[in-house]
Amino acid sequence: MGERPIRVVQWATGALGRSVIRGVLDRPDLELAGVRVHAADKAGVDAGVLAGRGAVGVIATDDLGEVLDLDADCVVYAPGTAGDPFAGLETVTALLASGKNVVATNGFVYPYAHGPGLVGELEDACKRGGSSIHGSGINPGFMSDVMPLMLSRLSRQITHVYARDCSDFSTHPSWGMVHQVVGFGRTEEAYLHALRPARAAMRSLFGESLHLVAAGLGLELEEIDVDVDHRLAPTDLVLAAGTVPAGTVAAARWRFSGMTGGRPVLTAEVIHKADARRLPEWGRPGYAVRVHGRPSITLTTDEDWVSSGVAAAAAHALNAVPVVCAAEPGIRTFLDLPPVTGRVSERHRPTARPNPLV
Repeated sequence: MGERPIRVVQWATGALGRSVIRGVLDRPDLELAGVRVHAADKAGVDAGVLAGRGAVGVIATDDLGEVLDLDADCVVYAPGTAGDPFAGLETVTALLASGKNVVATNGFVYPYAHGPGLVGELEDACKRGGSSIHGSGINPGFMSDVMPLMLSRLSRQITHVYARDCSDFSTHPSWGMVHQVVGFGRTEEAYLHALRPARAAMRSLFGESLHLVAAGLGLELEEIDVDVDHRLAPTDLVLAAGTVPAGTVAAARWRFSGMTGGRPVLTAEVIHKADARRLPEWGRPGYAVRVHGRPSITLTTDEDWVSSGVAAAAAHALNAVPVVCAAEPGIRTFLDLPPVTGRVSERHRPTARPNPLV
């Protein structure tokens, strides 16, 4: 008999969480052990139904105690992207201390960026539970840290690394993401009032990615400089998640610069647009990574480079689960883990064919 499947708990059932549940159900090496929800009307509902599938016999709960008591190997922790990513630190350490590995999609990409206090809490919880934690990330995650590290292997004498992410939210279905998290549809006064806490949260998230890249390049950053600008809607913009009225905030550009020796050596630029067709400033949607060195390397993609960003983020987390569960207890960043690869579905595994050239 083969090894038993890894038992996974999905924490939160937004668009990403539902995609993770479907991914677990489709993989023979993983088994859904539980689901944690926050909305009262989701508690007691079958996880398969929440994910748009048939009933699977796993009932969602809003009780942390029930999750801690589950016989599970790993929790995919995806509580959302609003506010401080470490507001749930007490919950994360409780999960780790209960013996459950954690793969987080929001924060924990490089906890060392936040100093010894946070690192000590996480390491202590991992030691007590014999568990590991890894931040796979959504945004930031991959394009702002993993991809720059991969491309930097092709260059030497690197002087600057730049990553750009420009997103068009015109077809994004989540009202909460578009209006609450990103802040579109707010008056300029309300947007600026909320900017201070938003700046701290964004610095916390993207600072981790910049420190991760710096560690991979053998650099030590002195500070993270943050610059943000915004634009107002020229007319009413009708989005999938609702209308952004004329004169309210409809685009924002964030720039995070990792400073060393008084100059930026790492830059992450993040651009959000309610409707890119009506707001052409700051360039087209898509991604870019540029490594300045010998040689210089540039990679650019359009907004359709991946067919589903949500599914990609879910796969990124799920593909890390077996590796994190097999790792030594403690904090495990991208730099600490062996390569994480996807899996070929048994239903789509290519049939071996004779090589006509032999």
